[in-house]
Amino acid sequence: MGKRVAIFGAGYVGLVTGACLAELGHTVTVRDVVAAKVDALRRGEVPIYEPGLDELLARNRERLTFTLDAAGAVADAEFVFVCVDTPPTYSGDADLSRVWTVVEELEPTGTCPILVMKSTVPVGTGEKVRAALDARGLGAVGYVANPEFTAEGSAVHDFLHPDRIVIGSFERADADAVEALHARIAAPVLRTDVNSAEMVKLASNAFLMTRISFINEIANVCEAVGADVDQVARGIGLDHRLGAHFLRAGVGYGGSCFPKDSLALKQLAANSGYHFQLLAAVIEVNELQKRRVVAKLEKHLGRLRGRRIAVLGLAFKPNTDDLREAPSLVIASRLLAEGADVRTWDPAADARDLLTGAVQCAAAEDAIAGADAAVVVTEWPQLRELDWRRLRGKMRNPLVIDGRNLLDPEEMRVLGFAYEGIGRAAPPFAGLPEIAEPHAATPS
Repeated sequence: MGKRVAIFGAGYVGLVTGACLAELGHTVTVRDVVAAKVDALRRGEVPIYEPGLDELLARNRERLTFTLDAAGAVADAEFVFVCVDTPPTYSGDADLSRVWTVVEELEPTGTCPILVMKSTVPVGTGEKVRAALDARGLGAVGYVANPEFTAEGSAVHDFLHPDRIVIGSFERADADAVEALHARIAAPVLRTDVNSAEMVKLASNAFLMTRISFINEIANVCEAVGADVDQVARGIGLDHRLGAHFLRAGVGYGGSCFPKDSLALKQLAANSGYHFQLLAAVIEVNELQKRRVVAKLEKHLGRLRGRRIAVLGLAFKPNTDDLREAPSLVIASRLLAEGADVRTWDPAADARDLLTGAVQCAAAEDAIAGADAAVVVTEWPQLRELDWRRLRGKMRNPLVIDGRNLLDPEEMRVLGFAYEGIGRAAPPFAGLPEIAEPHAATPS
């Protein structure tokens, strides 16, 4: 029998959680504080780009309600899911103000829902929320930590077909109820205490980030010694102890989770008197990796003032329009600071408000035309399908810096491009045969 669920937050996590719980047969009310977003959802318009989400919302429309009214959302709810942002503060700690707003909006009623924490929070948050609920006479309200492990671009699939469902609780009955809510999902269920569930989320992301920064460090060494990181990664991934996941070299990670969660865990350790040296190095490697693209461009073109550079891909990964902590923003901003004429393209993301001075083009071909170099930042499959033979003749300098190792190096060189990937050894004298001069005037 379906349950009544309230979701606080209509972002990536909240919308996916609400839509998937409705798909499982539950009646869901999604509450958000942004009126325009709620109105759009009521009209059937999905405010984020996430494959499969619009179809899921449409199919379950009869079980989904969208509202601005917190009290109405909670009135008869059996479960209240907290799916709000927890962005980093200046100190690196997680900003829990939105979480506390949800907690404060709970009022004593005839029902005693279970508060389910889906947002990523520091270890110890559950204990503080539990104490606050008890102090306000809400001791009958249950509490469960149920961290999300969905990845943007595949979030619907990840929710309905997860590797595991983690449930941390103070009371067994609350954990039983949340597990039953997910009964139609075939996945292992890990029952823990609340603190451990909170740590599972942070530790999982930290380990994935470590793999990314590790393979990027290996890629940088590969470039120095003439090895190919793609071949090295395949060799590493065939070891059953290691596996191939998250061993793709590139320009670094971004998004709403990894950068925020790494800072939160590092700060959590520091606040507890422990210096998390490994995680600090992971973060530093990731920041430096984004800037290596500029050095590669300067190696071929010299000073970048007046050079037209096409930045291909803005979202932090394909199949999303999310620009939070996207490497493209760092790369494009550095190029603008060097005086380059930056042209950008992305099929889903819009960065015009974030990259003042850059020109966002409707088509990748428009960004590449007349460029001194093209930089692949997001591995959109559309870039692999471009007619690069024809585009070579439209560039001022046929230089491609492939920040995701998306394209075939030999094929690009056969087409007459000077090509550089990440961790891919370039043959001797593989630079531009004759470098065109910079554009006469730097754009204002």
